[in-house]
Parts: sequence; structure tokens; C-alpha cells
Amino acid sequence: MSEPKYIRNFSIIAHIDHGKSTLADRMLELTNSIPQGVLVEQILDDMELERERGITIKAHAVRMDCQLGGNIYTLNLIDTPGHVDFAYEVSRSLAACEGAVLVVDASQGIEAQTVSNIYLAIENDLEVIPVLNKIDLSSARPDDVAEQIAELLGGDAADIIRISARTGENVEQVLAAIIDKIPPPSANSRLPLRALIFDSYYDKYRGVVLYIRVMDGILQRGDKIMPMASQMEYEIDELGYLKLELEKTDKLIAGEVGYIIANIK
Repeated sequence: MSEPKYIRNFSIIAHIDHGKSTLADRMLELTNSIPQGVLVEQILDDMELERERGITIKAHAVRMDCQLGGNIYTLNLIDTPGHVDFAYEVSRSLAACEGAVLVVDASQGIEAQTVSNIYLAIENDLEVIPVLNKIDLSSARPDDVAEQIAELLGGDAADIIRISARTGENVEQVLAAIIDKIPPPSANSRLPLRALIFDSYYDKYRGVVLYIRVMDGILQRGDKIMPMASQMEYEIDELGYLKLELEKTDKLIAGEVGYIIANIK
């Protein structure tokens, strides 16, 4: 359980093949979120088609712990689909966040889908952190592309973080910027429960597993919940954090991201 002031909920938005999944891999490594010997490239892309095509189809989420300045921060990466046809799924993921890391390929520049995702992030009042990726490529044009990003977002091109997600160069700067620039959730555990379901999947043994962001209040095992869409009441059987494997916990407090299982068929 983390205090809201030490929580950062964010997404990574990017055009297809600009390096979003590779950046997520490096973040997981730097925060020691991957058990030794388990490293798989594009670890959040666990569908066979995602690996084959190199795109993210389904939104994923993972919790990382990052130490900075003597404090341990909880970083909840709520991944977004990387294909233009999944705008609704992207908007659901962004609604669960306070910030977004915008990844742009230094050799390809800003694409039309990048602009679309930026507008979605701005509509959700998210803090956008621009990142220039693939600076290690011989075809990279970091200065030109940084100017493009600055023109679109405002700000100084010199302040844009330049990285190579493939080699890991400067990725630690991205983690520091997430902690420094993205605001903590404005959440209150004393208020009545409000939570956003941003994704789900079906387990044939346990029913529907819901991925949620707790906006206000507290969720505990045995609590009764009523999704607004179905208006049916369910009792929470299990809840926990979205690490690489589901990790049980006693409760989820306001500002946290996790999962719940409530025998929903």
C-alpha cells in the first residue's frame, strides 16, 4: 500500500514502432521489476500477434517501485494500444492516469497518430513528458525532431529527454521526470468508493479479472461492488497489485491501481 503522494500513474503513448514496448522493458529492468533470468523483449506484449507484428493491441498495466531522493515511489504504467484503431481503449487507459510519456522516433519524427494521442492526453488534463527515442540510429535527426515536438507542445527543444530505449541510454532520466513532473493522484480514501475499470480479461476458472484505478475510497476483500454498466452487485473475492504476476493484497486505497476478482461470469 502506497500513500497517494508517492504514487505516479502514467501511460506511454507513441506511434507504432517508435519504441514504446522497448522503453517499458528498460523501465522494468531499471526498477528491478523483472526477476533475474526472466527477461523477454517486449515483456508487456504477451499476445503472440503483438510480438509478431511489433505492436501493442491490448492495454496492459504493471506496477514498479522506484527509489529517488531517499523515497520509494510506486509507478503504475498503464500501457496503451499502439494501433490507430484502438482510440477508445487508449482513452480509457489515459483516464486512469495523471501523466503520459510521449515517445517519438528520432529518425521518423512526429506521425499523425502521435498528434491524435497527444490531443487525447491533453483532453484528459495529463502532464505530457516528451521523449526522443532511437538517438543511437545513424538516420536519427534529434535536433530537427526535437524542434517538431517543441512546436507542437510548446516549451524548449533542449529540455526534451533524448534516449535509446534499445541500449538503455538516458532511460533513468525518464523515470526521474515521471516522479518529478507527473502529479500524484488527487485522491481521498475517506470519501465513498469511486473506481474506474480500464481493462479486463476472462479467466475460465475465476471469471472476469477487472483492472481498476481507485479514484476515491478504499476497496477490501468481501466488499460489495456494483459496476455502473451492469447495475449488478458482486462481492470481491480477491484483489491486488498488477506486477508481472498478480500480487494479492489486503486492500486498495485511493490513487492505487490494481485488480479485483469478484466471481463475475
